[in-house]
Amino acid sequence: MTVPVVPRRRLLPLLTVEQIGELKPALADVIEYRKSGLSLNHIVGCPLECGYCVRHLFDNFGMKTPKRLMSDEAAVALLVGHPYFRPHLTPIQLFNRATDPMLPVVKPHLFAVLRDLDDRGLTNHVLVITRWRVSAEDCAVLNSYTKLRLTVLVTHSGIDDPAIEPVNSTYAADSLRMLYEHADRYRTVLYWRPIVPGLNDSDEHLERARELSLHAHATVFTGLFFRDEIRAYYEAHGLPTPYDGTARRKIMPELAEQRIMEAYASRNEPGGAPWGALFLKTSCGVAYAHGEADYNGHFGIDELCRICPPGQIALCKEAWVRPDLAEVTRQARALGATGDVEINERAIVVEGLDEPPRYFLQHGFGYQCHDREKPHLHRQHGRAPIGWEAENGTTTP
Repeated sequence: MTVPVVPRRRLLPLLTVEQIGELKPALADVIEYRKSGLSLNHIVGCPLECGYCVRHLFDNFGMKTPKRLMSDEAAVALLVGHPYFRPHLTPIQLFNRATDPMLPVVKPHLFAVLRDLDDRGLTNHVLVITRWRVSAEDCAVLNSYTKLRLTVLVTHSGIDDPAIEPVNSTYAADSLRMLYEHADRYRTVLYWRPIVPGLNDSDEHLERARELSLHAHATVFTGLFFRDEIRAYYEAHGLPTPYDGTARRKIMPELAEQRIMEAYASRNEPGGAPWGALFLKTSCGVAYAHGEADYNGHFGIDELCRICPPGQIALCKEAWVRPDLAEVTRQARALGATGDVEINERAIVVEGLDEPPRYFLQHGFGYQCHDREKPHLHRQHGRAPIGWEAENGTTTP
Protein backbone atom coordinates (compact mmCIF):
# COMPACT_ATOMS: atom_id res chain seq x y z
CA MET A 1 0.00 0.00 0.00
CA THR A 2 1.31 3.42 -0.92
CA VAL A 3 1.52 5.66 2.11
CA PRO A 4 0.22 9.15 1.34
CA VAL A 5 2.75 11.89 1.75
CA VAL A 6 1.84 14.26 4.56
CA PRO A 7 2.68 17.82 3.56
CA ARG A 8 5.59 19.18 5.55
CA ARG A 9 4.71 22.06 7.80
CA ARG A 10 6.60 24.05 10.31
CA LEU A 11 6.46 22.34 13.70
CA LEU A 12 4.44 24.06 16.38
CA PRO A 13 6.61 25.97 18.85
CA LEU A 14 7.59 24.26 22.09
CA LEU A 15 6.67 25.86 25.37
CA THR A 16 9.63 26.53 27.61
CA VAL A 17 10.03 24.84 30.97
CA GLU A 18 9.12 28.13 32.60
CA GLN A 19 5.98 28.47 30.49
CA ILE A 20 4.94 24.90 31.24
CA GLY A 21 5.47 25.61 34.93
CA GLU A 22 2.89 28.39 34.72
CA LEU A 23 0.20 26.03 33.41
CA LYS A 24 -2.38 24.40 35.58
CA PRO A 25 -0.75 21.08 36.62
CA ALA A 26 -3.54 19.02 35.07
CA LEU A 27 -2.94 20.74 31.72
CA ALA A 28 0.80 20.17 31.91
CA ASP A 29 0.18 16.47 32.58
CA VAL A 30 -0.20 15.28 29.00
CA ILE A 31 -1.71 11.87 29.78
CA GLU A 32 -5.04 11.42 31.49
CA TYR A 33 -6.97 8.18 31.89
CA ARG A 34 -10.58 8.74 30.89
CA LYS A 35 -13.41 6.29 30.49
CA SER A 36 -12.83 6.25 26.75
CA GLY A 37 -9.14 5.54 27.22
CA LEU A 38 -5.70 6.97 27.84
CA SER A 39 -5.87 10.53 26.55
CA LEU A 40 -2.71 12.07 25.05
CA ASN A 41 -2.62 15.88 24.88
CA HIS A 42 0.85 17.28 24.30
CA ILE A 43 -0.49 20.21 22.26
CA VAL A 44 -2.48 22.94 23.98
CA GLY A 45 -4.29 25.92 22.54
CA CYS A 46 -7.32 26.20 20.25
CA PRO A 47 -8.85 29.11 18.32
CA LEU A 48 -12.34 27.64 17.94
CA GLU A 49 -13.81 29.30 21.07
CA CYS A 50 -16.75 26.96 21.68
CA GLY A 51 -18.30 28.45 24.81
CA TYR A 52 -18.89 25.11 26.52
CA CYS A 53 -15.37 23.75 25.91
CA VAL A 54 -13.74 21.72 28.70
CA ARG A 55 -10.67 23.92 28.31
CA HIS A 56 -12.34 26.22 30.83
CA LEU A 57 -11.54 23.57 33.43
CA PHE A 58 -7.83 23.76 32.64
CA ASP A 59 -7.61 27.57 32.65
CA ASN A 60 -6.43 27.64 29.05
CA PHE A 61 -9.51 28.83 27.18
CA GLY A 62 -7.60 32.04 26.45
CA MET A 63 -4.81 30.12 24.69
CA LYS A 64 -5.80 30.45 21.05
CA THR A 65 -2.51 29.49 19.40
CA PRO A 66 -1.62 25.78 19.64
CA LYS A 67 1.80 25.02 21.11
CA ARG A 68 3.63 21.84 22.07
CA LEU A 69 4.58 20.66 25.51
CA MET A 70 7.00 18.12 24.02
CA SER A 71 7.91 16.44 20.75
CA ASP A 72 5.60 13.90 19.14
CA GLU A 73 8.20 11.19 19.64
CA ALA A 74 8.50 11.93 23.34
CA ALA A 75 4.72 12.02 23.71
CA VAL A 76 4.30 8.59 22.12
CA ALA A 77 7.08 7.19 24.27
CA LEU A 78 5.34 8.57 27.33
CA LEU A 79 2.04 7.04 26.24
CA VAL A 80 3.27 3.52 25.51
CA GLY A 81 5.44 3.61 28.62
CA HIS A 82 2.57 4.64 30.87
CA PRO A 83 1.94 2.12 33.65
CA TYR A 84 -1.70 1.79 32.59
CA PHE A 85 -0.97 1.29 28.90
CA ARG A 86 -1.51 -2.22 27.56
CA PRO A 87 -0.62 -2.99 23.93
CA HIS A 88 -3.62 -3.90 21.76
CA LEU A 89 -6.04 -3.38 24.65
CA THR A 90 -6.03 0.09 26.18
CA PRO A 91 -8.20 2.53 24.20
CA ILE A 92 -6.38 5.74 23.23
CA GLN A 93 -7.65 9.26 22.61
CA LEU A 94 -5.55 11.90 20.86
CA PHE A 95 -5.89 15.67 21.36
CA ASN A 96 -9.37 15.55 22.85
CA ARG A 97 -8.84 17.98 25.72
CA ALA A 98 -6.89 21.08 24.78
CA THR A 99 -7.01 21.53 21.01
CA ASP A 100 -8.73 20.23 17.87
CA PRO A 101 -6.63 17.55 16.15
CA MET A 102 -7.67 18.51 12.61
CA LEU A 103 -6.62 22.15 12.81
CA PRO A 104 -4.13 22.69 9.96
CA VAL A 105 -1.24 23.37 12.34
CA VAL A 106 -2.09 20.44 14.64
CA LYS A 107 -2.90 17.84 11.98
CA PRO A 108 0.71 17.01 11.02
CA HIS A 109 1.40 16.18 14.65
CA LEU A 110 -1.72 14.00 14.82
CA PHE A 111 -0.64 12.09 11.73
CA ALA A 112 2.91 11.71 13.09
CA VAL A 113 1.61 10.23 16.36
CA LEU A 114 -0.72 7.86 14.52
CA ARG A 115 2.13 6.77 12.22
CA ASP A 116 4.40 6.10 15.18
CA LEU A 117 1.75 4.02 16.96
CA ASP A 118 0.82 2.13 13.80
CA ASP A 119 4.46 1.39 12.94
CA ARG A 120 4.78 -0.23 16.36
CA GLY A 121 2.20 -2.79 15.25
CA LEU A 122 -0.31 -1.69 17.88
CA THR A 123 -3.96 -2.58 17.29
CA ASN A 124 -5.45 -0.47 20.09
CA HIS A 125 -8.61 1.49 19.52
CA VAL A 126 -7.66 5.13 18.81
CA LEU A 127 -10.31 7.84 19.00
CA VAL A 128 -9.86 11.20 17.27
CA ILE A 129 -12.55 13.83 17.89
CA THR A 130 -12.92 16.88 15.68
CA ARG A 131 -15.37 19.52 14.54
CA TRP A 132 -12.99 21.00 11.95
CA ARG A 133 -12.57 20.46 8.22
CA VAL A 134 -11.46 17.09 6.86
CA SER A 135 -10.35 16.74 3.25
CA ALA A 136 -10.13 13.77 0.88
CA GLU A 137 -6.35 13.91 1.29
CA ASP A 138 -6.78 13.63 5.06
CA CYS A 139 -8.98 10.57 4.55
CA ALA A 140 -6.26 8.95 2.45
CA VAL A 141 -3.78 9.42 5.29
CA LEU A 142 -6.25 8.07 7.84
CA ASN A 143 -6.81 4.99 5.69
CA SER A 144 -3.07 4.34 5.57
CA TYR A 145 -2.83 3.20 9.19
CA THR A 146 -3.17 -0.54 8.81
CA LYS A 147 -2.91 -1.82 12.39
CA LEU A 148 -4.70 0.66 14.63
CA ARG A 149 -8.47 0.48 15.07
CA LEU A 150 -9.01 4.14 14.26
CA THR A 151 -12.28 6.02 14.72
CA VAL A 152 -12.84 9.66 13.81
CA LEU A 153 -15.71 11.13 15.78
CA VAL A 154 -17.15 14.31 14.32
CA THR A 155 -18.69 16.65 16.85
CA HIS A 156 -21.83 18.27 15.52
CA SER A 157 -24.32 20.17 17.64
CA GLY A 158 -26.30 22.26 15.19
CA ILE A 159 -26.13 25.16 17.66
CA ASP A 160 -26.82 28.32 15.68
CA ASP A 161 -25.85 30.91 18.31
CA PRO A 162 -22.36 32.16 17.33
CA ALA A 163 -21.78 33.48 20.84
CA ILE A 164 -21.91 29.91 22.12
CA GLU A 165 -20.50 28.10 19.10
CA PRO A 166 -18.66 30.34 16.62
CA VAL A 167 -17.72 27.45 14.32
CA ASN A 168 -20.35 26.91 11.67
CA SER A 169 -21.88 23.44 12.09
CA THR A 170 -21.75 22.91 8.34
CA TYR A 171 -18.00 22.34 8.67
CA ALA A 172 -18.61 19.28 10.82
CA ALA A 173 -21.44 18.07 8.59
CA ASP A 174 -19.24 18.31 5.50
CA SER A 175 -16.38 16.56 7.29
CA LEU A 176 -18.60 13.70 8.37
CA ARG A 177 -19.84 13.13 4.84
CA MET A 178 -16.28 13.30 3.53
CA LEU A 179 -15.01 10.81 6.11
CA TYR A 180 -17.84 8.37 5.54
CA GLU A 181 -17.51 8.49 1.78
CA HIS A 182 -13.79 7.64 1.91
CA ALA A 183 -13.76 5.29 4.90
CA ASP A 184 -11.82 2.12 4.30
CA ARG A 185 -9.56 1.24 7.21
CA TYR A 186 -11.01 3.73 9.72
CA ARG A 187 -14.58 4.27 10.93
CA THR A 188 -16.43 7.51 11.57
CA VAL A 189 -19.02 8.37 14.21
CA LEU A 190 -21.46 11.28 14.40
CA TYR A 191 -20.78 12.74 17.83
CA TRP A 192 -24.05 14.63 18.36
CA ARG A 193 -23.39 16.91 21.31
CA PRO A 194 -23.98 18.90 23.37
CA ILE A 195 -27.74 18.70 23.14
CA VAL A 196 -29.31 21.53 25.12
CA PRO A 197 -33.11 21.81 25.40
CA GLY A 198 -34.38 24.99 23.82
CA LEU A 199 -31.11 25.60 22.02
CA ASN A 200 -30.65 22.81 19.51
CA ASP A 201 -33.43 20.28 20.03
CA SER A 202 -36.14 21.60 17.71
CA ASP A 203 -37.78 19.17 15.29
CA GLU A 204 -35.62 20.72 12.60
CA HIS A 205 -32.44 20.09 14.60
CA LEU A 206 -33.43 16.48 15.27
CA GLU A 207 -34.19 15.82 11.64
CA ARG A 208 -30.91 17.41 10.56
CA ALA A 209 -28.98 15.13 12.91
CA ARG A 210 -30.94 12.09 11.77
CA GLU A 211 -30.09 12.87 8.17
CA LEU A 212 -26.44 13.27 9.09
CA SER A 213 -26.45 9.95 10.92
CA LEU A 214 -26.94 8.28 7.54
CA HIS A 215 -23.38 9.37 6.77
CA ALA A 216 -21.74 7.68 9.75
CA HIS A 217 -21.06 4.13 10.92
CA ALA A 218 -22.73 4.99 14.24
CA THR A 219 -24.20 7.95 16.11
CA VAL A 220 -23.62 8.80 19.77
CA PHE A 221 -25.62 11.58 21.42
CA THR A 222 -25.15 13.26 24.76
CA GLY A 223 -25.89 16.41 26.71
CA LEU A 224 -23.97 19.38 28.05
CA PHE A 225 -20.98 19.21 30.35
CA PHE A 226 -21.79 22.20 32.57
CA ARG A 227 -19.29 22.82 35.34
CA ASP A 228 -18.81 25.90 37.54
CA GLU A 229 -15.98 27.18 35.33
CA ILE A 230 -18.16 26.97 32.23
CA ARG A 231 -21.09 28.65 33.93
CA ALA A 232 -18.76 31.46 35.03
CA TYR A 233 -17.78 31.98 31.38
CA TYR A 234 -21.42 32.08 30.32
CA GLU A 235 -22.25 34.63 33.01
CA ALA A 236 -19.21 36.80 32.29
CA HIS A 237 -20.15 36.98 28.61
CA GLY A 238 -23.86 37.50 29.08
CA LEU A 239 -24.80 34.10 27.67
CA PRO A 240 -28.04 32.51 28.83
CA THR A 241 -27.22 29.74 31.29
CA PRO A 242 -29.14 26.62 30.27
CA TYR A 243 -29.47 25.20 33.78
CA ASP A 244 -29.73 26.65 37.27
CA GLY A 245 -27.09 24.32 38.61
CA THR A 246 -23.93 22.58 37.50
CA ALA A 247 -23.05 18.91 37.67
CA ARG A 248 -20.10 16.51 37.69
CA ARG A 249 -21.55 14.56 34.78
CA LYS A 250 -23.12 15.62 31.49
CA ILE A 251 -26.67 16.91 31.68
CA MET A 252 -29.12 15.14 29.37
CA PRO A 253 -32.71 15.76 30.50
CA GLU A 254 -35.06 12.84 30.16
CA LEU A 255 -37.56 14.72 28.02
CA ALA A 256 -34.89 15.67 25.47
CA GLU A 257 -33.68 12.08 25.30
CA GLN A 258 -37.23 10.84 24.88
CA ARG A 259 -37.86 13.22 21.97
CA ILE A 260 -34.69 12.03 20.24
CA MET A 261 -35.65 8.41 20.66
CA GLU A 262 -39.11 9.07 19.26
CA ALA A 263 -37.67 10.98 16.31
CA TYR A 264 -35.36 8.11 15.41
CA ALA A 265 -37.92 5.39 16.01
CA SER A 266 -40.45 7.11 13.77
CA ARG A 267 -38.03 6.97 10.83
CA ASN A 268 -36.82 3.45 11.40
CA GLU A 269 -36.53 1.26 8.35
CA PRO A 270 -38.88 -1.75 8.35
CA GLY A 271 -37.10 -4.75 9.79
CA GLY A 272 -34.20 -2.66 11.08
CA ALA A 273 -33.01 -2.03 14.62
CA PRO A 274 -35.57 0.03 16.59
CA TRP A 275 -33.36 3.10 16.71
CA GLY A 276 -30.84 2.26 14.01
CA ALA A 277 -27.18 2.76 14.86
CA LEU A 278 -27.91 5.19 17.71
CA PHE A 279 -26.05 4.86 21.02
CA LEU A 280 -25.94 6.45 24.45
CA LYS A 281 -22.26 5.75 25.15
CA THR A 282 -19.18 6.55 23.11
CA SER A 283 -17.53 3.17 23.48
CA CYS A 284 -20.77 1.43 22.42
CA GLY A 285 -20.90 3.42 19.19
CA VAL A 286 -17.20 2.94 18.48
CA ALA A 287 -17.36 -0.79 19.15
CA TYR A 288 -20.41 -1.15 16.89
CA ALA A 289 -18.65 0.74 14.10
CA HIS A 290 -15.83 -1.82 14.23
CA GLY A 291 -18.09 -4.84 14.63
CA GLU A 292 -16.82 -5.58 18.13
CA ALA A 293 -18.16 -5.90 21.66
CA ASP A 294 -18.13 -2.79 23.85
CA TYR A 295 -14.72 -2.39 25.49
CA ASN A 296 -16.25 -0.65 28.51
CA GLY A 297 -18.42 -3.63 29.45
CA HIS A 298 -21.72 -1.74 29.50
CA PHE A 299 -23.64 -4.92 28.76
CA GLY A 300 -24.63 -5.37 32.39
CA ILE A 301 -26.25 -1.91 32.45
CA ASP A 302 -29.55 -2.91 30.91
CA GLU A 303 -30.93 0.60 30.54
CA LEU A 304 -28.02 1.50 28.25
CA CYS A 305 -28.39 -1.59 26.08
CA ARG A 306 -32.09 -1.00 25.54
CA ILE A 307 -31.53 1.08 22.42
CA CYS A 308 -28.67 -0.93 20.88
CA PRO A 309 -29.24 -3.01 17.75
CA PRO A 310 -30.07 -6.64 18.67
CA GLY A 311 -27.01 -7.93 16.84
CA GLN A 312 -24.74 -5.67 18.89
CA ILE A 313 -26.36 -6.77 22.14
CA ALA A 314 -25.73 -10.39 21.20
CA LEU A 315 -22.09 -9.59 20.41
CA CYS A 316 -21.56 -7.81 23.73
CA LYS A 317 -23.35 -10.57 25.64
CA GLU A 318 -21.06 -13.21 24.18
CA ALA A 319 -17.94 -11.26 25.14
CA TRP A 320 -19.20 -10.18 28.57
CA VAL A 321 -17.77 -12.60 31.13
CA ARG A 322 -18.08 -12.10 34.85
CA PRO A 323 -14.45 -11.96 36.01
CA ASP A 324 -12.93 -14.09 38.72
CA LEU A 325 -13.26 -12.39 42.10
CA ALA A 326 -9.87 -13.54 43.34
CA GLU A 327 -8.10 -12.15 40.29
CA VAL A 328 -10.03 -8.90 40.42
CA THR A 329 -9.25 -8.53 44.12
CA ARG A 330 -5.58 -9.21 43.51
CA GLN A 331 -5.33 -6.54 40.84
CA ALA A 332 -7.48 -4.04 42.76
CA ARG A 333 -5.34 -4.45 45.88
CA ALA A 334 -2.19 -3.91 43.83
CA LEU A 335 -3.68 -0.63 42.66
CA GLY A 336 -4.48 0.47 46.22
CA ALA A 337 -8.08 -0.63 46.75
CA THR A 338 -9.35 -0.70 50.30
CA GLY A 339 -12.38 -2.45 51.77
CA ASP A 340 -14.25 -5.32 50.18
CA VAL A 341 -14.11 -5.94 46.45
CA GLU A 342 -17.41 -7.16 45.00
CA ILE A 343 -18.68 -8.27 41.63
CA ASN A 344 -22.36 -8.10 40.80
CA GLU A 345 -24.39 -8.39 37.60
CA ARG A 346 -23.58 -4.82 36.63
CA ALA A 347 -20.08 -4.04 37.80
CA ILE A 348 -16.98 -4.60 39.87
CA VAL A 349 -17.39 -2.49 43.02
CA VAL A 350 -14.30 -1.12 44.78
CA GLU A 351 -13.27 1.42 47.38
CA GLY A 352 -10.29 3.73 47.55
CA LEU A 353 -9.52 3.89 43.82
CA ASP A 354 -9.69 7.03 41.71
CA GLU A 355 -10.96 6.95 38.16
CA PRO A 356 -7.65 5.98 36.42
CA PRO A 357 -7.15 2.67 38.26
CA ARG A 358 -10.86 1.91 37.98
CA TYR A 359 -10.69 2.44 34.23
CA PHE A 360 -7.59 0.25 34.14
CA LEU A 361 -9.59 -2.57 35.72
CA GLN A 362 -12.62 -1.85 33.55
CA HIS A 363 -10.74 -2.01 30.27
CA GLY A 364 -8.71 -5.00 31.40
CA PHE A 365 -11.72 -7.11 32.36
CA GLY A 366 -14.23 -5.64 29.88
CA TYR A 367 -16.54 -5.18 32.86
CA GLN A 368 -17.77 -2.00 34.48
CA CYS A 369 -15.89 -0.88 37.61
CA HIS A 370 -17.67 1.43 40.04
CA ASP A 371 -16.72 3.29 43.19
CA ARG A 372 -18.82 2.22 46.17
CA GLU A 373 -18.82 5.83 47.41
CA LYS A 374 -20.42 7.02 44.15
CA PRO A 375 -23.21 4.52 43.53
CA HIS A 376 -24.87 4.49 40.13
CA LEU A 377 -28.58 5.17 40.12
CA HIS A 378 -30.92 3.20 37.95
CA ARG A 379 -31.34 4.95 34.56
CA GLN A 380 -28.75 7.57 35.55
CA HIS A 381 -25.60 5.80 34.48
CA GLY A 382 -23.22 8.58 33.49
CA ARG A 383 -25.94 11.22 33.65
CA ALA A 384 -26.31 14.23 35.90
CA PRO A 385 -29.48 14.19 38.02
CA ILE A 386 -30.55 17.55 36.56
CA GLY A 387 -33.54 16.79 34.37
CA TRP A 388 -34.01 13.34 35.89
CA GLU A 389 -35.32 14.28 39.33
CA ALA A 390 -38.47 12.19 38.98
CA GLU A 391 -36.59 9.14 37.75
CA ASN A 392 -33.86 8.62 40.30
CA GLY A 393 -35.05 5.11 40.89
CA THR A 394 -33.32 2.77 43.24
CA THR A 395 -29.69 2.89 44.22
CA THR A 396 -27.61 0.32 42.44
CA PRO A 397 -23.88 -0.33 42.80
